[in-house]
Amino acid sequence: MQIDPVLTPDRGGRSMDEVIGLLSIVARAILAGMIIATLYYGRDIFVPIALAILLSFVLAPPVRLLQSIHVPRSFAVVGAVLLAFACIFALGSLFAAQLTDLAGDLPKYQTTMREKIQSLRSTTAGRGTLERASDMLKDLSKELDKPNAVVPGRSSGALVAGPKDGPVTPVPVEVRQPDPSALESLRTLLSPLVHPLATTGIIIIFVIFIMLQREDLRNRLIRLAGTHDLQRTTAALDDAAARLSRLFLTQLAVNGAFGLVIGLGLWAIGIPSPVLWGILAGVLRFVPYVGAVIAAAFPLILAVAVDPGWSLLAWTAALFLIVEPIVGHVIEPLVYGRSTGLSPVAVVVAATFWTALWGPIGLVLATPLTVCLVVLGRHAEKLQFLDVMFGDRPALSPPEIFYQRMLAGDPTEAAEKAEQFLKERSLLSYYEEVAVKGLHLARSDVERGVLNDTRQIKMRDAVQEFVVDLADVDEAAEDTEQTTDAEASSVVDDISEKASAERVRVLKPADIAPAWAGEHPLLCIAGRTILDEAASLMMAHLATEHGIAARTEPADALGVANVVRLETGGVAAVCLIYLDKAVPSHMRYAIKRLRRRMPKAKIILCCWAEGLQPEALEQLRSDAKADLAASSPGEALKLCVRGAAPEAADALASAGQNAAAG
Repeated sequence: MQIDPVLTPDRGGRSMDEVIGLLSIVARAILAGMIIATLYYGRDIFVPIALAILLSFVLAPPVRLLQSIHVPRSFAVVGAVLLAFACIFALGSLFAAQLTDLAGDLPKYQTTMREKIQSLRSTTAGRGTLERASDMLKDLSKELDKPNAVVPGRSSGALVAGPKDGPVTPVPVEVRQPDPSALESLRTLLSPLVHPLATTGIIIIFVIFIMLQREDLRNRLIRLAGTHDLQRTTAALDDAAARLSRLFLTQLAVNGAFGLVIGLGLWAIGIPSPVLWGILAGVLRFVPYVGAVIAAAFPLILAVAVDPGWSLLAWTAALFLIVEPIVGHVIEPLVYGRSTGLSPVAVVVAATFWTALWGPIGLVLATPLTVCLVVLGRHAEKLQFLDVMFGDRPALSPPEIFYQRMLAGDPTEAAEKAEQFLKERSLLSYYEEVAVKGLHLARSDVERGVLNDTRQIKMRDAVQEFVVDLADVDEAAEDTEQTTDAEASSVVDDISEKASAERVRVLKPADIAPAWAGEHPLLCIAGRTILDEAASLMMAHLATEHGIAARTEPADALGVANVVRLETGGVAAVCLIYLDKAVPSHMRYAIKRLRRRMPKAKIILCCWAEGLQPEALEQLRSDAKADLAASSPGEALKLCVRGAAPEAADALASAGQNAAAG
């Protein structure tokens, strides 16, 4: 008998698939450890490469600008690189000169510090227990530091001179080193400069070759990512490179401006070496969250040492407390957009990781390097786990988030996120692209037998509460704002606004046809299931928001005993809503009963099944003898608007055609 090796358990009771999965996890962990060890022990090589890659993103726009005015590429690359490093060397020289001047002036500030310490002590009444204990410890330390007394007449290891019975006098010994040669002096002078100069040279070489071979490196990366969709991968990588270049260049400009403002402010206040602190503030601001705090600490300490009073300290603190919030909360959101694409936890983890690997330079490079990894994860399918781990986008898709919150019975939070979404997109877009797709996920769970009737009822009730919460939202007012919520922003980015969704007009009472002038001219009936009832609630809300009053009925209303009691007064149209197409016979009999009860009403078969083709929808409509059919909330809403206000709908359609032709 042949045994399937995949299903054969090992001695521990695990199948071969589980063993292979465990081995795969172990192999990945070993690979990750090897990569981290390589980055750590090879930091002398990888740090220059990382700096070169980031500088290539910064210098890409200037190189493209030079090429646009017909400068040869090689000259444009070399010129941009040399100009950039000339600026870096100039700032470094200025930084070193300011630091030297400050070191020479530090002894002047000792008197001021002593006077401030004495003034602080004088403000404390009496000598406390802690101060007395400190004095006692100092006295004990002096006693312990005294040398042992020499016993007369006893030999010691020291060389002595004088009579045997006379006093012992140590003989001074002086060791003189020979004068260094010219070669040794040169080596002493150059040895501290060899490593920085070598690193700088490596960076320059790498930047030049990366800029010259940019397309070739992109093609190799495409090859690694997979060439099954060459056009999409190429466009994605070009877009990612352009976004990173714009982000890093903008970040450099913003942080440079921050350092300039801080330097000028400290100069106006009277803090020594303001250029030094301005450069340091601009560099440290690349470090998220704590960079500005670290940059402020040094000028604050210097303000205490320079000023006999406390005014310089107060002005310096006020400068940082005013400039940093303005840049962080006003200028950066306007310039960068919503965010750099990193979650706050990822920023902290990245700063810790890269600092542990590469030291202070790793702290500065942490955010740019992690941004590069996240962008690669968003555009390369094999690296998608990087976006999931470090990106600021939710791990679940928008429909999954909606489904999860309805299952959890948390419609209030879902309504809050929907309100943020409505600041940039329409209600129809939310229902069509998020809510209905969330109901499709629930429908799949029902078919798999993992979502029972009790939980479906709970979910329907949550949807009902969700619709009620959204009924008070003014969509027209919200549409003029921009969302600030990270999760809602990710939904907006993932969902493109459809032109058809924006062309559905909100009807006024004067636009409504007489046949639709009743109290509730639209009746939304659930086709068969509890989830269909949730979909009918959404359709009724959508129609009401567009000027067509609607009410809902559950699926039980289509029963033989209940359909005769159905309130039909003033009903001009009926939307019979299904989330699947599994039972065409149910659709046919339901429409037959509705036709007997409301012979004059238009019956719209709303079959919102996933992947339903127009031909299949038309076949369902024909078999069920429905007047109209719609495969989405948008199509159903347009049919209702066209029936309630034919003239307005025709005018709107012609306007849309003219806009498309223009």
